[in-house]
Amino acid sequence: MLGKWVPGQQGLILMPLRISVWTAIQIEGEVMTPRVREILSWYGADNPGTLTNLARLMNHGRLAGTGKMVILPVDQGFEHGPARSFAKNAVGYDPHYHFQLAIESGCSAYAAPLGFLEAGAREFAGEIPLILKINNSETLYSNHSPISALTSGIDDALRLGCAAIGFTIYPGSSERKNMYEEIALAAQDAKKAGLAVVMWSYPRGEQLSKQGETGIDVVAYAAQIAAQLGAHIIKVKPPTSFIEQDAARKVYEAQGIPVATMADRAKHVLDASFAGKRIVIFSGGEAKSTADLLEEVKGLAQGGAFGSIMGRNAFQRPKKEAIELLKQVQDIFAGRPL
Repeated sequence: MLGKWVPGQQGLILMPLRISVWTAIQIEGEVMTPRVREILSWYGADNPGTLTNLARLMNHGRLAGTGKMVILPVDQGFEHGPARSFAKNAVGYDPHYHFQLAIESGCSAYAAPLGFLEAGAREFAGEIPLILKINNSETLYSNHSPISALTSGIDDALRLGCAAIGFTIYPGSSERKNMYEEIALAAQDAKKAGLAVVMWSYPRGEQLSKQGETGIDVVAYAAQIAAQLGAHIIKVKPPTSFIEQDAARKVYEAQGIPVATMADRAKHVLDASFAGKRIVIFSGGEAKSTADLLEEVKGLAQGGAFGSIMGRNAFQRPKKEAIELLKQVQDIFAGRPL
């Protein structure tokens, strides 16, 4: 029973706390809601270790038990460079800052490359689920056929106490064969070890236009590819109403697939992710105003999105503002009034 010890006539007595089920979920951690059980039932091929780690992600933070999640990812220092990533809010140069931001804002998890996690995993052990981003790229060399390098592995994720690995694929790149084969092997080893698999699925390549990278047909296709590759959690960018492929456009028009609103498009991406039976979360994208960001999140939530994975739009803001923003995003996905 939850409570606190207080002085009584015959010594200390346990005074029960008047709390809600929601609070119990946050305090106990292991409380399992029907929604979380339902989501876990979609992953019937996975072992108990992997299901436990998926439950860890869904039972942590302010969204615990809802089946929704908001994750703080900080791989931008590797991907874009330190000044571009952290100069706007210089405390971000410190790896510990991002652990603190994720914990204090009530995020579901914190995702980062090996170095950032190693720098704080001991200090913040057990305080928040971790996702090790095992492949990364940089902007010092530009290539129309992007492919990330493997920068860490399953043993690192286990050593650091992670709940999951993260991996970026670029559907549309001429290097997709290598990426798909790498994640096939990494996902197999991760699942054997009881880890969940999170895929960043970002279409990019010589035959895709810049506008097409976030076109609804292409983003939905990217989500389907990640699901087929065995992802438990799929990360894609919020799609636009643009349709890149002529063959796809004919089907969208003939079948009357609605894509006018963000809610329409989010629902369609979920449909493409095994009829919504895979967890799909959407990136925050490039820096934008708070009003624009929250409006986008509202549309995603209305379309059934499972949550957001928000990096630059959070850690580039002052800490107090970032925490407030992340909590507002969480409240939108939880259906709470702002």
